[in-house]
Amino acid sequence: MVRGLLLEVSLVIPKLAMAWLIPLSIVLATVIAMEIVATGVHRYVMHGFGWSWHRSHHEPRTGLLEANDLYALVFASIRLLFFAAGTGVILPWWVGLGMSVYGALYALLHDGLVHRRLPVGKPPRKGYIKRLVQAHRLHHTSRIREGGISFGFLYAPPLKQLLAKMEARKAPR
Repeated sequence: MVRGLLLEVSLVIPKLAMAWLIPLSIVLATVIAMEIVATGVHRYVMHGFGWSWHRSHHEPRTGLLEANDLYALVFASIRLLFFAAGTGVILPWWVGLGMSVYGALYALLHDGLVHRRLPVGKPPRKGYIKRLVQAHRLHHTSRIREGGISFGFLYAPPLKQLLAKMEARKAPR
């Protein structure tokens, strides 16, 4: 009897693991894809034709909200479309969840730690999150549309690389 139960459990556990492996993979892949998409949108849209909204983010904030927050509404609307599309088909729902995870990480790291818009504690003094905060602060040294560096929100190149890029832009041509 025990042997039969163990055999049954040994058959069920891999199926349960597989049942979560695919959705978890979709969520993680979506988070990675969102960082790539957000980096491109930040560089080519926000610092391009969408600068009229994003400019407010590079200037001292005067209130609770800024025009740049409209981008969050745009991305939230897209995410809701994925959830709605996922009511009958499961894949878009997991993509919507991945977008939500990315949005939560963005809010925590970017709005919370970097810009202090959320009460999340002090920025770390070492490690990757410190590098992320420093990279975004370097991005904000440029208050104009051109000349920005480090457009990612969850990925930050090494600081030496960013500083070298900044120096190269200052050098006379």
